[in-house]
Amino acid sequence: MTGFLQALELQRWDDHRYYHQSRINQSLHLVSAVSFLWAYTMLLADPALAALIGWLIAMVSRQIGHFFFEPDGYDSVNQATHDYKEAVKVGYNLKRKIVLLSLWALSPLLLVYDPTLLGLFEPHVDLSSFVRHTALLWLALGAGGLIFRTVHLFFLRDVQTGLVWLTKILTDPLHDVVLYHRSPLHLLRGELIDPMTHVATETTAQTRA
Repeated sequence: MTGFLQALELQRWDDHRYYHQSRINQSLHLVSAVSFLWAYTMLLADPALAALIGWLIAMVSRQIGHFFFEPDGYDSVNQATHDYKEAVKVGYNLKRKIVLLSLWALSPLLLVYDPTLLGLFEPHVDLSSFVRHTALLWLALGAGGLIFRTVHLFFLRDVQTGLVWLTKILTDPLHDVVLYHRSPLHLLRGELIDPMTHVATETTAQTRA
């Protein structure tokens, strides 16, 4: 268990220092985290609503931060190129996210082509039922994306890495609230990029060691 927790902390640390230097991105992650926690509370009571919150609010705000505000040049804090960070990312890098988001955006067309989705649904009769069926489809896509990458990591790395990543993703909302709750305040003060002095200090220490 100690090794598992250490690996979890390492994945969280790398995710933070490599991919969350923009204060705008951090603030959007705070919005995303709160939205995901809201979705979690709704999951058993109304899975379709939980999926709509998770995808339309939480995922959209999170990915906007990554795609449009996170620096993609040379990372002087971590002494790493953008290409290097994309290559070593454990979870979904930008290319994999484009595939996942494309599937998400195009998936409602399946219900247009086959309203029953191979017999899983009663045909939708109005916009409301179409939206609910789409939301349930999105819920399945989200679960499938988690399971696929977890199992993929079993073969690319090892079983523990996959399970650690799955645990990280599921607990990211709580962790992000703790980590980025002050980011909007920094942003209001005009700080667009986190100086990450704590990261630079540790990177320098590791380099000297």
